[in-house]
This record gives sequence, C-alpha cells and structure tokens, in this order.
Amino acid sequence: MTSNFIRPLLSFRGINPLGGSIRAYSVMYTAHCTATGGRDGKVKSDSNPAYLDVKLVRPKEMGGKGDEGTNPEELFAAGYSGCFLSAMGLAAQQLKKTLPKTTTVSVACSIGKHDDGKLGLKVDLTAKLPGATQADADAIVKAAHQICPYSRKLFFK
Repeated sequence: MTSNFIRPLLSFRGINPLGGSIRAYSVMYTAHCTATGGRDGKVKSDSNPAYLDVKLVRPKEMGGKGDEGTNPEELFAAGYSGCFLSAMGLAAQQLKKTLPKTTTVSVACSIGKHDDGKLGLKVDLTAKLPGATQADADAIVKAAHQICPYSRKLFFK
C-alpha cells in the first residue's frame, strides 16, 4: 500500500513545518530522490538513477561497520560545496571580480546532539581562492552567501 503524505503545492506559497511562511518564488528545477532502509539502505534519483544511485552506510562513529558507501552528511556536504562554488562564480560576475579557475570549496558536515538530546548538524565551509586578494576573496564569499540557497537557508532564515 502506498501512502502519499506530501500535500501538493497548489500555489507558490507554502507553510514551513518549523514555523513561518515560505516566500513566493518560481521553481527552476526540482530534484526527486527516494531513500529506502534509512542509514543502512540506499538513495537514488527518481528522475535519473544512472547518475545517483548510492548505498547508504552508517559511519563507524555512529555504530556502523565501516562498509563502503556514503551517508546523508556526505551528500549534504557535496551539494552545499557544489552550490556554493557556483554562487561564488555568480557573485564574482556581479562584483566584476575574477574568480580563480582553481577555486575550491570544501564543506564539513557533522552530526551530533544538542544539550537537549536532539540531533543537529554543524556545517563548516572553507573557500580557497588561490591568487585572489584577501579583499576580493572576502567580497566574493560574502556575496555568495547571499546567493547560495543552502547558505540562505542555514544562516539567513
């Protein structure tokens, strides 16, 4: 039996389950993925499983066996780092600055418990812009945080 717990979006205005409303926007792209088995299962793209079909494994630090595979934190870090680097390119264009071709963005995503016992994520982003001045690097990164939807959701609710 299949149950659909997702209420279809009837307009471009929705309610955030954590409180507050979502601003109106026009959808540019929607990714659809399905996970089965939780942290010891798999996740795949519904639209193109040839590009994303991965085994999920629980890290050793969380009681896993250390099997080959990935986990939700790695997938989040991959998405955020790729999105942020793209946002840096757009920010550099808008600022009329040059983004070095060797620019890299690394994201560390840690899962842990808050004092109240609830799970949470800690996210550290490191951008390296070889050859850029510190002033240009700071300006590009600051502007990219305002562009990148991951940054805006995490830090600028």
